[in-house]
Amino acid sequence: MESSSELIPFPLLTTPIESNYRACTIPYRFPSDNPRKPTPTELAWIDVFLNSVPSFRKRAESDTTVPDAHTRAEKFAQRYTEILEDFKKDPESHGGPPDGILLCRLREQVLRELGFRDIFKKVKDEENAKAISLFGDVVLLNDAIEDDGKRVENLVRGVFAGNIFDLGSAQLAEIFARDGMSFLASCQNIVPRPWVIDDLDTFKLRWSKKSWKKAVIFVDNSGADIILGILPFARELLRCGTQVVLAANDLPSINDVTYPELIEIIAKLKDENGQIMGVDASNLLIANSGNDLPVIDLSRVSQELAYLASDADLVVVEGMGRGIETNLYAQFKCDSLKIGMVKHLEVAQFLGGRLYDCVFKFNEVSS
Repeated sequence: MESSSELIPFPLLTTPIESNYRACTIPYRFPSDNPRKPTPTELAWIDVFLNSVPSFRKRAESDTTVPDAHTRAEKFAQRYTEILEDFKKDPESHGGPPDGILLCRLREQVLRELGFRDIFKKVKDEENAKAISLFGDVVLLNDAIEDDGKRVENLVRGVFAGNIFDLGSAQLAEIFARDGMSFLASCQNIVPRPWVIDDLDTFKLRWSKKSWKKAVIFVDNSGADIILGILPFARELLRCGTQVVLAANDLPSINDVTYPELIEIIAKLKDENGQIMGVDASNLLIANSGNDLPVIDLSRVSQELAYLASDADLVVVEGMGRGIETNLYAQFKCDSLKIGMVKHLEVAQFLGGRLYDCVFKFNEVSS
């Protein structure tokens, strides 16, 4: 069901929405920049979005739910490319100046206007089925690690490995189309620590106190990301007595998991006693975030999520779009974790790290 109610600010943000909160992490321009002339950062990011047009067109062409998909996909590529080229001439065209949120929103808008609702549906369904078949083995491997700290680190590596399945990155979309993705191989190939932002040791220490009563996790992609990365992590929190709220997109965007898809996935992983691999899942809640993009502006979430999150003492924002390109510097009234893999060279350069580096930014709020 799509969320139709008015969107409101996420209640755990500490910065007043009207003054200090900025969703986008990377400043594309500064007040001193000429409003009529694109900045070097704007131009670089417009090119990132231009480079992704062929893979989006390809997905749209193969959408069997849309009549005349081939012609409409061509129209999408033309229209969206024109919008991006317009920004290069005049940053204030199309509601600009552009930032990550606007560039994503315009892409979704053009797709939806042409009748494309979910061009990644087929690949999401395939990847979800594959990941569900591997879920038990991944959980057993984690459960076999007796040391708490080592188990948490293994779960975190699983989140990074799962987060590689991202079809919004032109480079990864190409690799995926050619070779597919192996979750366990990805786990072993995570770049060695220290990562570009690495607060894992502080997080493990905080985890050992087992004092979080409620955690809200903004989830990212379908397939290995949600099923083999986030859900084993969430199950471990449940096992420690934490109530977990998973917040998923209202509408489809790239290969992000949606609220209805997540409900379906959880139903498939639960046994007849309502357990997920021996852990009671009655404390696992699924919320519609109200979002329809691969990035998120926390000044606009669903009222349902705001209500469920109001008493949480841990917020996890996962994925490059939600936790790095937006909200990396967002501050919360409770403990918070931004976790994701860097899949754009421009983000790696901004952070002073490497491509496929990891971000694990943990902020502890003393009670």
